[in-house]
Amino acid sequence: MGWVLCLLGSLGLLAFGSVAVFFTLWYGIGTWNLNRTVGWGWDITNFVWWVGIGHAGTLISAILLLFRQKWRTGVNRAAEAMTIFAVICAAFFPGIHMGRMWMAFFVFPYPNTRGPLWVNFNSPLLWDVFAISTYFTVSLLFWYTGLVPDFATIRDRAKGFRKKIYNFLSMGWTGSAKHWQRWESLSLVLAGLATPLVLSVHTIVSFDFATSVIPGWHTTIFPPYFVAGAIFSGFAMVCTLMIITRSILGLQDYITIEHIESMNKVIVLTGSIVGVAYLTELFVAWYSGYIYEQYAFYNRAVGPYWWAYAAMMTCNVISPQFFWFRSIRRSLVWTFVLSIVVNIGMWFERFVIIATTLARDYIPSSWSYYTPSWVEMGIYIFTFGLFGTLYLIFMRVAPVVAIAEIKAILKSSGDQYVGPAVAERTGEINAGLHHDNHDEDLTAAPHTKGISESNLSSGDNPIDKTIEDFKENLNFEDGEDSGKDDK
Repeated sequence: MGWVLCLLGSLGLLAFGSVAVFFTLWYGIGTWNLNRTVGWGWDITNFVWWVGIGHAGTLISAILLLFRQKWRTGVNRAAEAMTIFAVICAAFFPGIHMGRMWMAFFVFPYPNTRGPLWVNFNSPLLWDVFAISTYFTVSLLFWYTGLVPDFATIRDRAKGFRKKIYNFLSMGWTGSAKHWQRWESLSLVLAGLATPLVLSVHTIVSFDFATSVIPGWHTTIFPPYFVAGAIFSGFAMVCTLMIITRSILGLQDYITIEHIESMNKVIVLTGSIVGVAYLTELFVAWYSGYIYEQYAFYNRAVGPYWWAYAAMMTCNVISPQFFWFRSIRRSLVWTFVLSIVVNIGMWFERFVIIATTLARDYIPSSWSYYTPSWVEMGIYIFTFGLFGTLYLIFMRVAPVVAIAEIKAILKSSGDQYVGPAVAERTGEINAGLHHDNHDEDLTAAPHTKGISESNLSSGDNPIDKTIEDFKENLNFEDGEDSGKDDK
């Protein structure tokens, strides 16, 4: 029921936003409140914001996989899907900003009939095309590769037409050792390719601003500052989605408080980096002695957009510091609220960088005040509806947690199999099962059957003894013919 309500809400946003998209395509971008001073408004703000949202998926999947962080397994699948859908939403804005979306192929450099007309290879806007398309391709391959074993699991349990669909999606997966070996090798290769993309994609997005000569943009701190901010907002969105997902699908045993706490620790780290970047910008502007740079930051703080700057500083610098407290860090309510606050703050950051800088340029006669039209707001709402609809459909047709990866670490890291919880869980199982013809429960853990844990790790391990007896019975000795019938 919860999934249906969420889907209806997403479809409602999608329908309202579709009206705004239609208005833009029919009447042109004149329906937006852009002017001769502020040529970039909500569209580029939302573009950068959505690209940042998509960063956490690759970080959780690729970098944490390379570092063998086991806590990623409960959240990586949904984070990867979030990356794909966020990049789709981000790519929508540059296309619609052209005014003629059907001409979007003009941005790609390919042999054509347009004569000597080529794209501007010196423009960071073209670098965006290469960076984001590469990022999307690698992320899509990485996401689908992880899904193949899980699709095979569903295929083996499905019937009828669904079985045929999942059989096609699983690409002939049989679960053989060779398949697992190739799957793990491919996952590591894609993780190695995706890891530098985490740094490069938003670095190139920051070049849209840093390579200009406009005060407030022309600074070398933008690349690392943008990357940290992207991871910051991406992890906040993952927290939001994970809390909703575990509530709708009842995945409390797989998306645990420990997962939420680990992500909140990353939010504290990246939020602190972003806060340092804000202060560094102010210091550099003051230390430079360049009056135009100084005025750009003075205008952000106390100019007509002071409210946006205050919201940015409050949401991005102050709110993450609450996660220093363990009780808040492990609270679902606090995490849900603060994750939304963080993403609101990160949106204001992009808006402050773009709108406040462009609204006050070198010529006072061209100064203006930008406010978005309802069409621009509607397009932003459209992307929320698109993102929510795609994610909710994904929740229905594919495993939202990585089944194969969770099973791989369950015996070594699952709370129900290690530590003090073993005896308690075994007692619960024994209490629920009654065998009239057996004195002891076959489902009990080994040490509840009189076999101590120390024996399992020593030479008295009954499993090892069984293997040795099996070898002796088969007479597996060096130099002996293994082709005899009796062996």
